[in-house]
Amino acid sequence: MTEVHEPGEEYAGPASIEDLAVRVDLRGHFEPIDGRFHWFGRIAADEALNERHRSGATVTLTTPHGSAEGRLSDVDPWGRFRVTGLGAPPF
Repeated sequence: MTEVHEPGEEYAGPASIEDLAVRVDLRGHFEPIDGRFHWFGRIAADEALNERHRSGATVTLTTPHGSAEGRLSDVDPWGRFRVTGLGAPPF
């Protein structure tokens, strides 16, 4: 993952969920149809995260730029959770 240091429409780098340090690759965009910012991405495979959370869980994702509530969903073949959120992103 490439580190992105300026907040914008994407972020890749360190983050945390509760007290777990994770790495994320996030993107987002403003959706004019509903007037909200939609953000989404993948969380690097992490055994502790898999033990604590399941698909559908609501979590607080924190990056050096901020925090936001997101929902975990499907796990891809590489063991990475997808995370999605609405409103102000954590980056």
